[in-house]
Amino acid sequence: MDRDALIAELRHQGIRDKAVLRAMATVPRDRFVPARHRRAAWENHPLPIGWQQTISQPFIVALMTQLLGLRPGDNVLDVGTGCGYQAAVLAELGCRVWGIEVVADLAHLAQANLTGTGYDVDVALGDGSRGRPEHAPYDGIVVAAAASRIPSELEEQLRPPTADRRGGRMILPVTDAAGQRLVLVQRLANGCRRDDLERVRFVPLVRGADHDITEG
Repeated sequence: MDRDALIAELRHQGIRDKAVLRAMATVPRDRFVPARHRRAAWENHPLPIGWQQTISQPFIVALMTQLLGLRPGDNVLDVGTGCGYQAAVLAELGCRVWGIEVVADLAHLAQANLTGTGYDVDVALGDGSRGRPEHAPYDGIVVAAAASRIPSELEEQLRPPTADRRGGRMILPVTDAAGQRLVLVQRLANGCRRDDLERVRFVPLVRGADHDITEG
């Protein structure tokens, strides 16, 4: 599959946001995957990136981004930055993006990939479930790993609504008795609304900093 075929497939799968489709077409996914997988970079499925982690399926990246409903200039947190691909898509939309990654080698890789492709994203090493409160509030938070519960610290970092602006949104996979499901969280004046969406499959959210994960 090539880039044009992937974008056509994303449209067929229900991605309608033109800005998201443009970003997916513009970000060079082949620059974010290991050399041995570059021939498959535009296939619509996840690929291994080492350290027992994957680059997410393009459809899932596009879907999660579309659900956030972002606008240029929005402040966004990318939790579980991995190789940096999702962060690049967010930056391509014109957002100010902050990344956080628990695996030190991946944090360095993500920063190198993003800098090398011209995206101004700051990637920190740390526990993504705690977010980056120093850069909050966020208009959007995207989490690329499955949590057993919605981290309250991330909810608190979403932008509260104002008279002329809706509250921040977060999209993340949450593990339940049947597996994993995407959950869309929106900050309201009196708390957060949570909407359960479709079934997904992600690696688990790792808490703590710089866990010793053997490259695979």
